[in-house]
Amino acid sequence: MDVSTREDELIAEITKLRKLLRTKEAELASLRHEKQVVQEHGLNNDEICRYSRQLFLTEVGVKGQKKIKDSCVLIVGAGGLGCPAALYLTCAGIGHIGIVDYDDVEINNLHRQFLYAETSVGTAKVIAAAESLNRLNSYVKVMPYKIQLDSKNALDIIRNYDVVIDATDNVATRYLLNDACVLSGKPLVSGSALRFEGQLSVFNYNNGPCYRCVYPRPPPPETVTNCGDGGVLGAAVGTIGVLQALETLKIILNMPDVISGRLLLFDGVETKFHNVRLRPKKADCVVCGEHRVIHELIDYEQFCGAKANDKEPNLNLLRKDERISVEEYNKVVKMDSKPHILIDVRSPEEYEICHLENSINIPLVQLNKDYNLKLINDNIKKVQEEHHSVDLYLLCRRGNDSQKAAQFLKTIFTEDTLKVRDILGGIHAWSNKIDPKFPKY
Repeated sequence: MDVSTREDELIAEITKLRKLLRTKEAELASLRHEKQVVQEHGLNNDEICRYSRQLFLTEVGVKGQKKIKDSCVLIVGAGGLGCPAALYLTCAGIGHIGIVDYDDVEINNLHRQFLYAETSVGTAKVIAAAESLNRLNSYVKVMPYKIQLDSKNALDIIRNYDVVIDATDNVATRYLLNDACVLSGKPLVSGSALRFEGQLSVFNYNNGPCYRCVYPRPPPPETVTNCGDGGVLGAAVGTIGVLQALETLKIILNMPDVISGRLLLFDGVETKFHNVRLRPKKADCVVCGEHRVIHELIDYEQFCGAKANDKEPNLNLLRKDERISVEEYNKVVKMDSKPHILIDVRSPEEYEICHLENSINIPLVQLNKDYNLKLINDNIKKVQEEHHSVDLYLLCRRGNDSQKAAQFLKTIFTEDTLKVRDILGGIHAWSNKIDPKFPKY
């Protein structure tokens, strides 16, 4: 029996055992709940003991804990932000938590999304998250939605919840959630994180601004970087996720100083927090203003010019004849008859992970530096001394940054004897179609 077959058998056996375990855990929780004595304020003895450290707080108390128990929170995104937010809200005793995510668990999630284990890889995130949360607190009802939120389903889901947490990583869903929350009258706890930094604010709360009041128009798609491309430190994104849970509890408890009308900026490198005052609610906002023009959800992918997910964004900045497939480039390398230069525009850290032979590493963010342009020009002239024409190829991780690089270099090197093209799909495509030994990350 080969390793793959045995692995499949073990996975099937573990899946079966998990299903049985979940059933038995639910039975056990039900039996324990039946034994509990419910006090007149609506909390049973087990809950009083479980939440006792919260109950001591003047801002919470028995009445506040009952509010928490009776509340419903929707978390959109079960990643680096959603996991810590869901964890702390579950432990605090939120009665009903909905989790929306279309994705399955991947091994690159595990360094920051700690509701999942190695055995969760390949499982739907919302299912794995619900299992983890139910083990933490069987009094909390967790509703998983394995869907991609869009204009057709958002309002139907959001109307069932008191507070919505935006734990996503794409612009289109941010605008969708904002507009849906405004139309539904729900507060939106919005967070984002990248590398060592994070941001947090609450929109559409107590006559405060909505997301559109602050950002009326989306940024150009090519200027947006997510953690899949820019990287993120788990503890940094976790910090923002925990703060989202905190602001959500403050809203439920009707506490003062909710971060509405302000933007919290977190710098994990220097461990600093800054509060920035945002512009107030705009009277002419298209969705929450006095004479709003948006009365129903629109096509947000079209509005933002980008897909509403954070999985492998696919930019189309170049013409078809300005791009080359990995199969075509592999033929160029093997034939060794066509002079060319290969520039890898990934970061030095990515280049160190893996790279093609004879490539030159010039990160995209440094491509416009004079010394790098001189380096490229020197290499072009060197090749042109032996051959009249030369092809310049750009390579990145997925074929997005390489297009930006090609666009830029076309404005610098305009001679007819030089062709500038990018390689479709980048290193990912090379690993999938040419050399499976290349790691995917």
